[in-house]
This record gives sequence, C-alpha cells and structure tokens, in this order.
Amino acid sequence: MASRSNSFKNTFNRGTKETRSKGREEAPKREPIVKPFDSINFSEGQRKALKILGLFLILCSFLFAVAFVSYLFTWKQDQSYISATNGGWSTLFKTSEELTEDGVEPVVENKLGKLGALLANQFIYNWFGIGSFLFVLILFVVGYKFLYRKSLLPIWKTLLYSTIGIIYISVTLGFIQDYITDTPHILEGKFGYWTNQLLNAQIGKFGVGGLIVFAYLAALVLIYNLDLKFAFSSIGSTSSESENSESVDYDLMNDKPILPKNAVKKQEEVQEEEMDIDGAVIEVSNTLRTNRPTLTVNDRFRHLHESEPEDQEEEPLQQEEEVQSVEFELQPSDTDSPVQSIDLSVDSTPLHIEQPKAEEEVTLAVEEVKEERQITADDLVAQFGQYDPKLDLSGYQYPTLDLLKDHGSGKITINQQELEANKNRIVDTLRNYNIEIEHIKATIGPTVTLYEIIPKPGVRISKIKNLEDDIALSLAALGIRIIAPMPGKGTIGIEVPNSNPEMVSIRSVLATEKFQKTDMDLPIALGKTISNEVYIADLAKMPHLLVAGATGQGKSVGINAILTSLLYKKHPAELKFVLVDPKKVELSLFKKIERHFLAKLPGEDEAIITDTKKVINTLNSLCIEMDQRYDLLKNAQVRNLKEYNAKFINRRLNPEEGHRFLPFIVLIVDEFADLMMTAGKEVETPIARLAQLARAVGIHLVIATQRPSVNIITGTIKANFPARLAFRVLSKIDSRTILDTGGADQLIGRGDMLLASGSDLIRIQCAFVDTPEVERISDFIGSQRGYPSAFLLPEYVDESGDGSGSPEFDLSERDQLFEEAARLIVMHQQGSTSLIQRKLKLGYNRAGRIIDQLEAAGIVGPFEGSKAREVLFPDEYSLEQYLETLRKDN
Repeated sequence: MASRSNSFKNTFNRGTKETRSKGREEAPKREPIVKPFDSINFSEGQRKALKILGLFLILCSFLFAVAFVSYLFTWKQDQSYISATNGGWSTLFKTSEELTEDGVEPVVENKLGKLGALLANQFIYNWFGIGSFLFVLILFVVGYKFLYRKSLLPIWKTLLYSTIGIIYISVTLGFIQDYITDTPHILEGKFGYWTNQLLNAQIGKFGVGGLIVFAYLAALVLIYNLDLKFAFSSIGSTSSESENSESVDYDLMNDKPILPKNAVKKQEEVQEEEMDIDGAVIEVSNTLRTNRPTLTVNDRFRHLHESEPEDQEEEPLQQEEEVQSVEFELQPSDTDSPVQSIDLSVDSTPLHIEQPKAEEEVTLAVEEVKEERQITADDLVAQFGQYDPKLDLSGYQYPTLDLLKDHGSGKITINQQELEANKNRIVDTLRNYNIEIEHIKATIGPTVTLYEIIPKPGVRISKIKNLEDDIALSLAALGIRIIAPMPGKGTIGIEVPNSNPEMVSIRSVLATEKFQKTDMDLPIALGKTISNEVYIADLAKMPHLLVAGATGQGKSVGINAILTSLLYKKHPAELKFVLVDPKKVELSLFKKIERHFLAKLPGEDEAIITDTKKVINTLNSLCIEMDQRYDLLKNAQVRNLKEYNAKFINRRLNPEEGHRFLPFIVLIVDEFADLMMTAGKEVETPIARLAQLARAVGIHLVIATQRPSVNIITGTIKANFPARLAFRVLSKIDSRTILDTGGADQLIGRGDMLLASGSDLIRIQCAFVDTPEVERISDFIGSQRGYPSAFLLPEYVDESGDGSGSPEFDLSERDQLFEEAARLIVMHQQGSTSLIQRKLKLGYNRAGRIIDQLEAAGIVGPFEGSKAREVLFPDEYSLEQYLETLRKDN
C-alpha cells in the first residue's frame, strides 16, 4: 500500500503542478530536440568502445586540471619557453639536447611538462582565461557517463551551461581587467580581451557593463526563475492588483510552480470539494482543525502511472506519512466566496470541483491501485540494448578464404577454332534435314557452351528436338542437351560440352561480392551457370532440397559445398546442423565443429548419426522440436521464425515464459536410400511431416541419395521437395524420377548438374571443395571456444526402448526434486522431460528418472511417441492432496 500511495502522490502532485503552470489545457507533448543518450541502442562492441572513450576522457580531465592549475603559478616561465620556440608545438617531441642545439633553453616548470605548458597556454592565455577550467568539468561528466552509464549531471545541460559560462566568465573578466591593464592576461584570455575591445568600440564601457549585467540577470530568470519583486518592494504596496488575482510563478529549472504566500490561507478556506478525475471520485473536506487527509481512489487510476524521469529519485516514505503527504493547491477565483470551482488536468482529463458540503475533516478516499506500471520492452532495450544471440561466442571468427585452395585458373578460355567448328557442324547437320536457321549465338561457360539458334519461319521445333542424337554424333561430343524452346528467349538452345572444361573452385565463388554481400537467410553457393555467373540459392526459400545422382558424379562434393557455404556465412548461434551419415565416412570431417554447429539427442555420445535406430529417434525429436517451435510462434503471435527472432531480439518476449532465440536447423542426410531400405515408413513419415510443416519454424532438409528410384524417392517425398538437384544419372527414367523431365542423363558428370526450382531448370557446374579444405575449415572452427556441448534436441524415447519408465515405484528412492517437478508439470500441464531439464536446470539422465518416477506415481501418463505425456492432475490443489498421501504412506 505504501508504494501505491507514493505512486499516486507523485502522479497527483505532478498533475496539479502541470495544471497550475499551464492553465486548464495541457500543452501537447513535444519530441526532445536531442535524443537522450540512454535511449540509444549500442552493440556490444560499441559499448566497449564507449567505456574506453569514457576512461580516456576522465584521464584527460585530470591531466587538463593539473596543467591548468600549474599554469596559474608558472605561466611566466611557460610563456617564456613558448615565445622562445615560436609557439612550441613543433618542439613537442624534441629532446632537451635537440632544443639546446637549436639555441632554446628547455625550461618548463609546468607539472605536465611541455604538453601541459602548451595546452594551458592555448586554452587559458590564447582562448578563454580561467573560464577554461569548465572544460575539465565537461570532460569528466561526459567521460563518467560513457564509462559507468550514469549521469553525475545532465550531459546536455552541462554542455550548454558550461559553454555559456566559459564565454560569460571570459567576457566579464575581460571587462574588469580592462580597468587594470590593456594587454591580454591569463584571467580573461585573448577571447575576453578582444571581445571587450570590439564591444567598447561599438557601445562604450558603460554599455558593455550594462550588457553583462543584463546577460547575468536574464540567465538567472531563465534558469532559476528569479523573482525581481525585491527591486520594486516600495511600489508593491500601492499596486492596483486585486488580492484575489495573485499570479503563480513557475520554476523552469526544477519544473515546478512557486506558490504564492497566501496559498495556504486560501486552501484552509475551502471546506469540501468533490473532484471527478476520469471517473475516479475524490472527496475533499478541509477545516482549520485537521491536517491529515486520508486517501480513497477507485481502480480507474491506471492511466496515472506514468514513468518518472530517470534522474528523479523517490524518497523513502513511511506508510502513514505517505498518505498524509498528498498535497494540492487551488487557484484563487475572482470572487470572495469561499466556494470555488476549479478545472485541473491530469493526462488531459479535467478535474471539476463542485459545491462543497459542510464537513469538519479532510477525507480523501483512495482505493488501492490494482496494477503497477509494467516494465515495457522499450525500457529493456533502452537500458540493456537489444538481445544479442552471438554474445555467448562474441569472439567467434568466421573461416577465412585462405583455408580454401584455388582449383583451376578461374577464367574462361575461348577457343575460337572450336567454336567455329561446332557452329559449322550444327548448321550442316540441320541443313542435311532441310532445317534452315537465321541466327546462331554462343555463350561460353566453364564446362559447357550454349549455342542459341533461331530457325527460319515454318520450322517445327519438335523436328529439331528429335535430332539430338544426330547433332551429338556430328559434334563427337560426350552428350548434348537441346532446350526447345528456351524459356523467355524465343530461341532453341543446344548445350555442347567444352573439349577443355574449367574447374570451378569453391573459393572463387565465396570470394565474389555477390556472396559476401548477400542478405539471404541461408545462402548456399552451388557454383556457376553456363553463362559463367555465380549461382547462389537461399535454402530458407527452397525450403528443402533433394539431391540425387549416380555414384561418383559429385553428389558428396555438392553436400560439402552446401555445408561450406553456410559455415562461411552463419554464426554458431544462428545455425545448427543435424548430420545423418549411414555410410559413416562422408560427413565425419565435420565432427570437430560439434560444440559450435551440430545438434544431437540428449545423452548421445556422437553428434553425427550413423545408426538407423538413432536416425528414427532424431527425426521424431525434430518433429517434437517443430511442434514446440510452433507453440512458441503461436504464443508470440507471429507467423514465421524470422518475425519471432526479431521480436525476441527486441526483448518483446519473456524468457521466463519459455521463449528463447531459435536458430535455423538444417537436416542433412547423405544417403537416404539406405534409411528407406532398412526403416521404410518409420523414416518416411517424420521426414514427410517435417517437409510439410517445418519451413515456417526454420527447420530445413537436404536429402541426398545415389539411388533415384520410385521406391526411394516416393511420391510423398517428391511432393514436399520442390527444389531438386540432379547430378548425372544413367537413364532417362532416373532423370524423370528426380526432375519429372529428362536432361540429367545428358550431363557430363564431374559436378555437372541440373537444378529444378519450380518451373525453372538451370544447368550449373558445382563448386569443387576438396577433403583437405574441409578439414582445415573444421580445424579452424573447432579450435575456437565453443558451447559446452552440442545443441540438444528434445527428448524422444521409443516405446519399445528402456525409457518408458519402471512400473514399480519405491518411495524411499524418490528424487529430492520429485515434488517440485510434479508441481512444475501440473502447473504447465505438460509432461515433458525437456521442461524439467529447462526449468530445474538438470541433466538429461536425472530428468528422465524423475519423469519415470512421476509416471509410476500416477502423476503423468505413459509415453505417447512424439506427443507430450498426459498430466493426470488438473490443478495443484489436487496434486498437493495426493503428495500428502504419499508422504503419509512413506
């Protein structure tokens, strides 16, 4: 009650003061001219830089103070040295021997040496005189604010008042010094001296003196609202003003009104007043006999709880005195009647005082305010800055391009003879079948050259398409591919392999500006197109990728290129990998980055999954993670992961309610066919479910297989993988299985691939990354400080496993946190081991034993696969009764 009364007191007094100063209408709020320093959001690096800057400014303030104070006693010797060196700044870094050789006697008595003498002479003698000491104050106040983020004095007011003070002191002392000597002196500096000389020439000495007095009085009026009535006290007795029309002065410095002398007397004349504040009724009665009003306000005072200024400290008040300290002042009316009607405004709501009733005591009934002002997300951001998910590994360094090797020259070599010969063969072959063309153009890529032809009118496209084998025969090429027609161009394309293909290295792709400056969420650099352009795709928009091709055609290299691209672009806090490698050797190179980028099941030793049974558990665990993320998105009222994380970073989500920063999760399966053959539906079902739903919550799949058959790439899988990457296959049937069209059987291998994304079919030369390069990248990341362990996925225990709980329950072996965990489960109505882990900060094994004990005790239900266990108690009251029974039985 004490805090609520104090809060009401502050709000009510503030409202009445604003009313007296502004009248019956509240002035509209204006935006501050200068943005408050505390409202600026700084990153971690900027905060460190500000601390260093603050420490430097404080050091400078002490050095300036030493130099200035010393100069007051040694200014003659310091000026002699400066005069002898013609300014002295050029000799700042010269030794005494060098000065002696130049004919200068290095005599400096300033405590800060030559630098102190030069600084003090510049500020005090050449500029502002002893007013320069205010620079010491400015440096110290600003440095203290930067270092401790606390204000000794308001920064902007300190800068303003100190600047005015420096100028005023210099000019004033220059005016006084002008009566003593006509040369610049250390009291006023050259600024004060020459300013007075200029003003004297314009308005004379008396004019300068009057101007200085005027400036002094004007400053007192503006800052302290100085009352100048003392100057006219003799005139005040004959003033024609009415006693009932006294004015209320306002203190601009302290933002409060100055009460007239008879305000207390006028207040005692009021017997009772009834005011309506936005529906909150306050009855007031006052006589000369009582000084202690009591407060009662109804619960519609919520809007009065405004934030106080940061530099205002609330004085500790005792409970009784807080209620009695509520004060209000009334403006005198134009009549002599003791009954007064006044309009006050609190948050633009008028307060109307009606006809008073005859009462003997002051009664202010104030009911308790039900809600205290809540700390908003903007307050948290202003105080602590935005949440930085990278702060745990703030020293993490991204891999450098030096870890990669240049394969090939990276330049396209044009063989003019080969181009001319292929053109002639294409034209001659078409003419042999009575097909005339109007134009032919060649586009040279790293491994393939595209010849675009425009046939003459009347030529059927299908006729050219059927000549694919004949053209390949005439060109003696490994395999050609005809695109008839080319989308959006109105031409027919014939892709012919180069006789000397150029290798595309991953370094040449990652070093491009296109990749370095991309703003994609999950950028993957796949390689270069046939037009020699770098191709970068966003895995987050695909949203899943199916990779297939025959053995030895570059599939594993493509997977490594995808992983390498993401490692070069994402921070460990933003991305986690779930690696499934049934072959046990393809992805083992990434084991060293386990504590940075990998995710695994709780209790597992290896993060890279090779056992089929563990793959099933991991996939079901990802389904649980997906469901939990959707629950978080629903509670946060957002639609996707990007919006959720943006809300969390801006501190608009409470971690105590289970919210957390959600990294992207990328599941990579290197050989999907082996899983389908050994597990079948147990693998297909969770993968299909993830492919259908996981995109919005940031879980993406990359599935690779070397057996593109219909029993492996089923209709369910294909329907949920719109993006497909096909390396060379051995038959048109396999090509149609992967891409729903031919073309993959015409590829030349060694990283030559087709990417189907929607209706587009793009030919790309995959970027090559060698095994030693992957090892160097893994070593570079693994050698840095990482998280304590890999990212833990939610618990999943198979029904046939050992984790379903023991049917017997021994009370003597009950865990110490058993009852606390039971209350936690019932309160959240969620029977989950991960909840116990997170809330009670326990390990996986202990949390699992507790959930087993809860099941055996009948508090939670049995294991139900991917769903959370059923909670068998509806509320905590019934649970406490049951726990009491268990205690008695024990």
